[in-house]
Amino acid sequence: MRIFDPHIHMSARTTNDYAAMYLAGVRAVVEPAFWLGQPRTNVGSFVDYFDGLIGWERFRAAQYGIRHHATIGLNPKEANDPRCREVLAVLPRYLAKDGVVAVGELGYDSMTAEEDEVFVAQLALAREFELPAMVHTPHRDKAAGTLRTLDVIRDAGVDPGMVVVDHLNETTVASVADSGCWMGFSIYPDTKMDEARMVAILREHGTERVLVNSAADWGNSDPLKTRKTGQAMLDAGFTEHDVDVVLWQNPVAFYGQSGRLHLDPVPGFDESTDASGAADASGAADASGTPAVPTAGATFEGNSVLRGARA
Repeated sequence: MRIFDPHIHMSARTTNDYAAMYLAGVRAVVEPAFWLGQPRTNVGSFVDYFDGLIGWERFRAAQYGIRHHATIGLNPKEANDPRCREVLAVLPRYLAKDGVVAVGELGYDSMTAEEDEVFVAQLALAREFELPAMVHTPHRDKAAGTLRTLDVIRDAGVDPGMVVVDHLNETTVASVADSGCWMGFSIYPDTKMDEARMVAILREHGTERVLVNSAADWGNSDPLKTRKTGQAMLDAGFTEHDVDVVLWQNPVAFYGQSGRLHLDPVPGFDESTDASGAADASGAADASGTPAVPTAGATFEGNSVLRGARA
């Protein structure tokens, strides 16, 4: 099973997660810029964060055999903070960077006038840079927020095929499907969606334009939820091809519209490794697989994931 996680916040995860993901079949990820969990207080904080997404995190993932990409944007929660609005002026320089495959996360948190303004401005940037847009739907009043989201996308004149509307559920999937946008689903331990509900949605709506992600971050989340969803699909009678469409072909098709995907195998990693459940959440492996290990001597700006333990 090959897996492309199209929405995961790896800067909040550990190298054990990378090792476990590799063994589970993950070979590529997209990391959207998002909220840190506490307020950022100045634009410089965003600049350092964006630099980390396109630099250090890309290097760190590659040391564990995984291709890392990013989306860059001012997230909806911080769109309401006047200290953060100047970020809009620095986005263009990052949206031109290699490995940046979309604008995002953008959209709504509380559906304020400030969020409206920032949402529209970033959709305009997506059009200007000919990039896809990753749209976050609000956790509160999701149905109304999703409908408002679709209205803004339509009014902005953005091609719906260039937009993924994420964090969907049973109450919002139909309207997004009808809009022509891509449908994103986050599989979470306690909130959002779970594997069984995702399988039921796939049975009803099919696999076209569907992206399944773990959205794993600093909260209670699981970076192996993509793998577990694929297994749930197989257990429910979906074919291996169906699983490949959802977990690999669809994210490649969507983010491939950026022209910036890097999906060639990382040198030094054996693509024949058996990834059939060979890892647990800690990254440990059983006899059917060998965990990915950092490349000896590799550094990024003088630092290795081993903190200099290898020369």
